[in-house]
Amino acid sequence: MVGESPGNAEAAMERVAIDTGGTFTDCVMLREGKLVALKVFSTPRDPGESVLNGLRELGVRGAVVVRHGTTVGTNAMLERKGARVAFVTTAGFEDTIAIGRQARAKLYDWFQPAPVCLVPAGLRFGVEERTSAEGERLRVPSKEQLKRLVERVRAAGVDAIALSLLFSFANDANERTVAAALDGLGLPLSLSHKILPEFREYERGSTVVANAYLAPLVGRYLGKLAGAIEGEASSCAISWSRLGSRLEVMQSSGGIISARVAAEEPVRTVLSGPAGGVVGAYKLASAAGFERIIGFDMGGTSTDVCLVDAGAGGLRISNESVVSGVPLGVPMLDIHTAGAGGGSLARFDAGGMLRVGPESAGAMPGPICYGRGELPTVTDANLILGRLDTESFLGGAVKLDLERTRHFMEQAKGPLASVEAFAAGILRVIETEMAKAIRVISIERGFDPRDFALVAFGGGGPVHACALARALRVPRVLVPMLPGALSAVGILLADTMREYSRTVMLPLGAEIDAVFTEMERGGREEFEREGLEGVSQRSCDLRYRGQGYELNVPFGKSMAEEFHRLHERRYGFASAERPVEIVNVRVRMVAPAPAFEQMREKVHEGDGGHALVSTRDVYFEGEWVATGVYDRERLRAGDVFVGPAIVTEYSSATVVPRGDVLRVDELRNLVIEVRA
Repeated sequence: MVGESPGNAEAAMERVAIDTGGTFTDCVMLREGKLVALKVFSTPRDPGESVLNGLRELGVRGAVVVRHGTTVGTNAMLERKGARVAFVTTAGFEDTIAIGRQARAKLYDWFQPAPVCLVPAGLRFGVEERTSAEGERLRVPSKEQLKRLVERVRAAGVDAIALSLLFSFANDANERTVAAALDGLGLPLSLSHKILPEFREYERGSTVVANAYLAPLVGRYLGKLAGAIEGEASSCAISWSRLGSRLEVMQSSGGIISARVAAEEPVRTVLSGPAGGVVGAYKLASAAGFERIIGFDMGGTSTDVCLVDAGAGGLRISNESVVSGVPLGVPMLDIHTAGAGGGSLARFDAGGMLRVGPESAGAMPGPICYGRGELPTVTDANLILGRLDTESFLGGAVKLDLERTRHFMEQAKGPLASVEAFAAGILRVIETEMAKAIRVISIERGFDPRDFALVAFGGGGPVHACALARALRVPRVLVPMLPGALSAVGILLADTMREYSRTVMLPLGAEIDAVFTEMERGGREEFEREGLEGVSQRSCDLRYRGQGYELNVPFGKSMAEEFHRLHERRYGFASAERPVEIVNVRVRMVAPAPAFEQMREKVHEGDGGHALVSTRDVYFEGEWVATGVYDRERLRAGDVFVGPAIVTEYSSATVVPRGDVLRVDELRNLVIEVRA
């Protein structure tokens, strides 16, 4: 249960967070000091429909702020279903976005295919212009040339334009001149000096192209959805007062932006949903006293994992990410994704090996047990093994069909002796894949999982968390309240945020205060247009002179010492005598969300017996074991019991294997001590 301390007049408005996933759309609302959550089935053909369905079922009344985590941009990137884009750049550099860099995803794979460029060769256009690396305009594009360019782009029949000229980050005058000519075409225009005013033309061009690729689709989607929320769409049947209602969108960096900004810069939203889960896990775990966590978010289609160390700066943000083979230079939370979810399909390959994922049953047809699908999934395996209840799933709103599931699993079990062996094999395979993902963000980056707690959320996270923790020797599992909707909770709790950057290439110690001041002025003006008051956070990307990579360090007098310390931790060495240079300066404008205070309960001694609702057989380690089933809503702070146990709730179920000890803390989190 969470309470709100109103900080301004807007606190009177109802606020709803809605996260659209592959199978379910999660909705969370703060009403009268309590979090209200529900799940509705996602509608892949029209994602906005599930958002409106959620609002209707919540019974929203009065003015509302809707905060949205969307997969529209993500799916367009993954499925290559974005816009037809024209790429305009300095003549001679048209193919930069296709050539890329020497680095390859699989260094020793001779046969790996090259990533498919979002812009085919015939839609790349060069402009005779030049700006020096120092920002001097050496050649200005002529009017005749610009006229020809406009005609060529018009004839190409594109949906959007990406404009990224060489060294426009040092002086954007030529880019603005070309943009003014192209603006007459009436197409969405993405400009590098606005999207990413940083050096490295390949990454800058790739980011701007991705933005243009998503802009028409995301713009239409958000425009239609905002219109429905504001009562301007004729198809909207929601009966609330529209005065003051508005739509906001979650960014990949963990902050909120307005729908207008998200429509103009959709590249900032490609990890929108997963970012909400990271923010929610971090905030709730911190309140419970856990400063070093591994977030484990298992949804219907994929699993997202992240590592957060409060002692090392908290949320880890990367300015160099790759999504679906496309390099992106905008800030994103450091999240690793695996194609393993509750809807992941299981099958035997040509060699007789059991494979699970990355293909998913999604929301349609979904797992067998939902009554439509016919191919076995991870969710079906959990039902067969007794980990899910046929009657209480989503509060009884969805009945799981055990007989139907057993029928189709029997047909698909192949050479295995029983349906139970097939289901157990599915879980072993999928848990191995998820453990690999956690190793990527922990062991492979120099962190020992034994020093962290595993925070489990998503509909499937609490089901598999203890098994993963045991495999990775993680000592504790934390299951927060509303785990199946924690991404939406994180979106609700997130601060409004805008990031600005600029390449400067100056020696450490150079005067850069004027650059920061100019960036902050622009940020404050933008916040004022949104009716917000924000505070600024300054940082710099530093490197040793001659290096090709940077580390971000908070701006201040001790930047050099902090840089050496971070470099030692990340790469194993530091050179205090080497000169350090400032590559990029960054400003983050933050408008904090209205304050929330989790209500703490008085701790008592108890064994949870008052919450025991039934006993059923559950398959553990090759045998059926009589297992207590507990209702989480009835558990009280201080309850302690030993597994095997299943804790059921509206949005998920927590599986506690034999020997593991579950404790309910004062915030009503489930804290599980995992036996070695």
